[in-house]
Amino acid sequence: MVAGGMSVGGGKEFEAKITPVVVISCILAATGGLMFGYDVGISGGVTSMKPFLKKFFPVVYRRTQDDGLNSNYCKYDNQGLQLFTSSLYLAGLTATFFASYTTRKLGRKVTMLIAGCFFICGVTLNAAAQDLAMLIMGRILLGCGVGFANQAVPLFLSEIAPTRIRGALNILFQLMVTIGILFANLVNYGTAKIKGGWGWRLSLGLAGIPAGLLTLGALIVVDTPNSLIERGRLEEGKAVLRKIRGTDNIEPEYEELLEASRVAKQVKHPFRNLLMRRNRPQLVIAVALQIFQQFTGINAIMFYAPVLFNTVGFGGNASLYSAVITGAVNVLSTLVSIYSVDKVGRRMLLLEAGVQMFISQVVIAIILGIKVKDHSESLSHGWAIFVVILVCTFVSSFAWSWGPLGWLIPSETFPLETRSAGQSVTVCVNLLFTFVIAQAFLSMLCHFKFGIFLFFSGWVLIMSLFVFFLLPETKNVPIEEMTERVWKQHWLWKNFMDDVHPGEGNLEGGTKKNGHSNGFDPSSRL
Repeated sequence: MVAGGMSVGGGKEFEAKITPVVVISCILAATGGLMFGYDVGISGGVTSMKPFLKKFFPVVYRRTQDDGLNSNYCKYDNQGLQLFTSSLYLAGLTATFFASYTTRKLGRKVTMLIAGCFFICGVTLNAAAQDLAMLIMGRILLGCGVGFANQAVPLFLSEIAPTRIRGALNILFQLMVTIGILFANLVNYGTAKIKGGWGWRLSLGLAGIPAGLLTLGALIVVDTPNSLIERGRLEEGKAVLRKIRGTDNIEPEYEELLEASRVAKQVKHPFRNLLMRRNRPQLVIAVALQIFQQFTGINAIMFYAPVLFNTVGFGGNASLYSAVITGAVNVLSTLVSIYSVDKVGRRMLLLEAGVQMFISQVVIAIILGIKVKDHSESLSHGWAIFVVILVCTFVSSFAWSWGPLGWLIPSETFPLETRSAGQSVTVCVNLLFTFVIAQAFLSMLCHFKFGIFLFFSGWVLIMSLFVFFLLPETKNVPIEEMTERVWKQHWLWKNFMDDVHPGEGNLEGGTKKNGHSNGFDPSSRL
């Protein structure tokens, strides 16, 4: 036992201890984020390696070698090169619909295992790629793994974590994403120095390490009591609940889990239920957060950090080194979020980060606009260092706000009756807009030039206004009490709660109690 305490929800208190099995299970499950982060980080470094470009993208390679004839901003503008990065996210977008089914019918554990198998197959194809088709097919398999992992891992973490540290444990997923990006940048920095031109194969092949960790973790972890009970394995669910609680006093919570499962099973069409009026606030916020997360511009920087630094005049090694620095800042800043998210709240982190991201992007745009011209003009050493500092300022603010909270807030606002469908929509929208940014960024960089940072800063302003006016605080609120304590108290969203009345029947989601659905998600107290 690490710590003890009482979880509060629905007017009742349940004994809750942070047991070793909870901590270990969360760490192992969060390795899904490690794989996702490695995939995000590795592509930018590999696509800036000359042997890789020469083999798969000879047109881009020739363009990078001829400094005098091409715009500094347009050297890497190639749809095939962008497809190498973005195909992963398009595949993940498709896979998440299948993952929604397996998460519900087979459980979180099996879905994570499927993700690990996809990852291993994709890594093998990428490392052994002989042509572009083989390379893209490997990325597609990796994308399928991302779709399954991003569906199952955040749900697993939210369902097994005690309420008082739910935010911190859920952000383990995002922390692992940032560690994966840093690991990828370090690998690229090392493999770029390998003579013989095969360093890119090692970069792609080392993704087998996080892939293996996720697969091993999926074999070791216990499934969540919610999932076991929902699938009719009642005694096993009770045993797991007792194990993760570290106490025998589980009957009251077990009974509530049974009731939640009964109500959830009445939902025959979860996606149709998701569209009902009373579920619109959660849906709007979940979709908006995913769109806004991508339009901060973070993935454009993380996908193409070495390419971006090359564009502003860094040499090959210097650009990879700068990407390592931003990766390290990303990891450290995510730790800030883990510490503060359940103390200062979600809104405060998002609003503060909005100011920081806006200022840093505008200043970067001004510097590049003045100092970097179209043809082969590079930043001086001093200005280049200043740009790296500004990029780190931007990355740090994202890492303690929009990065982790973009996943955390949707996972804690949907009730159980729409939770699987809601998570599926969340992942789907996230991957769709990740694909859009990955496929378009290098072309946007070519056409917008330094204005690309003004474009993203404009979106940061819009999303900060959205948070200020439309995003309520969900810190330390049990999920089954969201209706009464959050949605009914909000100046706008309370208008969508008119159809929630005590005792009123609900064809899609069960009956109501005390003004809100009894189809709550008891995982808020796990």
